[in-house]
Amino acid sequence: MRNMDHNAHSVFLLYYHLIMVVKYRRKVMGDQIFDRAKDIFEYISPKYGIALEEWNHDQDHVHVMFRAQPKSENSKFINAYKSAG
Repeated sequence: MRNMDHNAHSVFLLYYHLIMVVKYRRKVMGDQIFDRAKDIFEYISPKYGIALEEWNHDQDHVHVMFRAQPKSENSKFINAYKSAG
C-alpha cells in the first residue's frame, strides 16, 4: 500500500492524471521542449501543494501523474502552468 498523505485532521491519497495534447496531434515537440515543460511543472507545483509522480511524453502529447492535497486548487495550478513559459 502506498504511503498516505495527511494533515492535522485527515488522511488522504489523491492522484490525478493530466494529459496535454498538441493541437491537431501534430508531432512537433522534442526532448528539449519536454524537459523545459517538466522543469516548469516542478517549479510551480510546490506553490500549489502538488507533487510530480510520473512524467511520460511522445511527440504530440504529455502524460503527467501528480499527487495533490484536498486544499489544492487544481484548476488554478493548471492555468498557472499553461501561462508560464
